[in-house]
Amino acid sequence: MGRLPHIDSYYAASAHAAPHRPALDTSVDCDVCVVGGGIAGCSAALHLAERGYSVVLLEEHSIGWGASGRSGAQAIHGVASGQTKLERLIGAEAARAVWDVSVEGLALIKELIARHHIDCDWVDGYMLAAIKKRHERELHAELDELQQKLGYASARYVPCPEVRSLLATQRYIGALYDSNSGHLHPLNYTLGLAAAAERAGVRIFEGTRAAGFRQSAGSMTLPASVRGTGSVRIRTRRGEVRARQLVLCGNVYLGDAAPSLAAKIMAVATYIVATEPLGQERARQLIANNAAVSDMNWVLDYFRLSADRRLLFGGRVNYSGLASFDVPAATRARMLQVFPQLAGVRIEYSWGGHVDLTMNRAPHFGRLASNIYFLQGFSGHGIALTGIAGKLVALAIAGTAERFDVFAKIPHREFPGGAALRRPALVLAMLYYRLQDML
Repeated sequence: MGRLPHIDSYYAASAHAAPHRPALDTSVDCDVCVVGGGIAGCSAALHLAERGYSVVLLEEHSIGWGASGRSGAQAIHGVASGQTKLERLIGAEAARAVWDVSVEGLALIKELIARHHIDCDWVDGYMLAAIKKRHERELHAELDELQQKLGYASARYVPCPEVRSLLATQRYIGALYDSNSGHLHPLNYTLGLAAAAERAGVRIFEGTRAAGFRQSAGSMTLPASVRGTGSVRIRTRRGEVRARQLVLCGNVYLGDAAPSLAAKIMAVATYIVATEPLGQERARQLIANNAAVSDMNWVLDYFRLSADRRLLFGGRVNYSGLASFDVPAATRARMLQVFPQLAGVRIEYSWGGHVDLTMNRAPHFGRLASNIYFLQGFSGHGIALTGIAGKLVALAIAGTAERFDVFAKIPHREFPGGAALRRPALVLAMLYYRLQDML
């Protein structure tokens, strides 16, 4: 298909300059081929190269073109499924290991930013805000779990008067504040990881879709028990990569390149708007502590300030796959429910993109064969988890797979209904949860 520019987002408009990387038009050899130029792929490539592997990274469009360069950019502890569900799925000990990895993911972001001098506007602080009394009870239960069960000391409860001194809105009645989580400019972070990977020796090809892959021992359509463990050939439009190992980090954009993976995630469209610059005083009146904020509804609102003091607000999702509403107007309307004082403020950017959900909202890591790894299913918690996932897969390839294998144990089902019915079924389920939000 060829290289596509980034969508017209605030992030693209404020991104640092990046080199134009060529498309692959020949055959190349490497130790590891990474497919996907988001945070997970760039992190995997970087950590592999730092361990001495020769690495080729293929990106269908441009580095950070997908969710990594478009998201709400909130780096948060834990996983979207929550610890209680994880314990039911894999047991308490393994669930604790997943939690520890998520916290390490936050530390890794800060380490990579410092070590590679990545200019991406990192800010400490995240608030999970309660709208209803039910939410408030859930916050206290969560805080008890974080502090007493998980030993997580950076979170505290914020009562209603303090919330309203920090956020210029009457919408929220309490919050959980985490000083260890935070937010950043996601596209500049991803571009910084790619630049660090290139300095470590990674060869990056943009405008290059991985159209399919096969092992030298036979077709990837064969059962895993009869597939070999030789080299992998990754086919592109005008070339081929021959690799000893393959890491698939394309998420919803892998599509028919890996149908068995595509069946276990659902692409959901999310939308964000960015206001005009508000100025320092007005911006800090909105969010006095400059934290990232999200509420506790199933269809949630989330927002934060940018480095140039715009409000970035996300508050719409589309499960149907149809562009059936006026995205800027609908998202702006949600913003004004939180901050009605912004009624006269211009919206200067509006954009959307797809994130990947799993059925159980837990991340989906694993192997298609002994030398073919995949990372997907971050379900809205990708900013922190994708980077540490890339490091874990690099460690697994290097021979230390214990923590990667904890994630690989999480069971995942395909979305029901096949290609024709899976999305309508999800829309019906989401209607139920939206009704719950109203109660």
